[in-house]
Amino acid sequence: MYSKDALELLKEIMAVDFVVYELALFLDTHPNDRRALEDHNNFARKSHQLRAMYEEKYGPLVLDSVSGFPYQYINDPWPWEIRY
Repeated sequence: MYSKDALELLKEIMAVDFVVYELALFLDTHPNDRRALEDHNNFARKSHQLRAMYEEKYGPLVLDSVSGFPYQYINDPWPWEIRY
C-alpha cells in the first residue's frame, strides 16, 4: 500500500506533468513565445527532479526506469487501484 507521503508526491508529479503537457500543446501553436518555453523547460526539469525523488524512495515509475533487485516495477496496488 502507498504511504501518504508517496501519494502526495505522485499527485505533485501528475500536476507538474499536466503543466508540461499543456505548455507543450501551447508551444505547438505559439513556438516563438519565449516565456511559455521557459516555463515549459522549468516544469520539465521539476518533473525530472520529482520523478528522481520518487524513484529513489519508492521504486520505478515507468518501464525504462532502472530497478533494484528484485525487479520492482509494480508492487500492489496497481495505479488504477489507488484511492487518491
